[in-house]
Amino acid sequence: MTAHVENRPYHEAFMREAIKMAELALASDETPVGCVFVHDGKVIAQGMNGTNVTMNGTRHAEFVALSQIIAENPPSILQETDLYVTVEPCIMCASVLRQFRIRAVYFGCLNDRFGGCGGVMRICDDPGVEPAYKIFGGIYRAEAIMLLRRFYVQENEKAPEPKQKKNRELKTDIMPLVNMKNPEG
Repeated sequence: MTAHVENRPYHEAFMREAIKMAELALASDETPVGCVFVHDGKVIAQGMNGTNVTMNGTRHAEFVALSQIIAENPPSILQETDLYVTVEPCIMCASVLRQFRIRAVYFGCLNDRFGGCGGVMRICDDPGVEPAYKIFGGIYRAEAIMLLRRFYVQENEKAPEPKQKKNRELKTDIMPLVNMKNPEG
């Protein structure tokens, strides 16, 4: 479970920037995940998924943005940096964030298939590895879910086995959180 988010309007402003990146990803036929990294109140990098365009499964939004940061800054900057991402980081991304010692991660919705911050595993605070990073979920949750739903009702011609989606309907209802053990706040 996540801690209470202090100064929510401050964090919502950065999450809106991440949502803009996710919208760009959706417009590019990518899974709509977007992120921004924030250091001292300023965005130092932004990213969106690029796995379909590059045909490279590691081009997640977080990796794209991290590449920008590492190219221009010492990796130690991440110890004083926060990540805002529309979807809970996957296990791979959660692990690299831990290795770079990110300070905190703020996300929109859970990743119940691959999440590394509580959706499937808790890489973010595994007691066998130091240091942990804080997670805060649920910021613009409904918007993040709707972006994903919009993607999954459209055709993905680059999928290994394309599925016919012409009869799929976009569901617009967002169920409230029932299980308070998950990391969305």
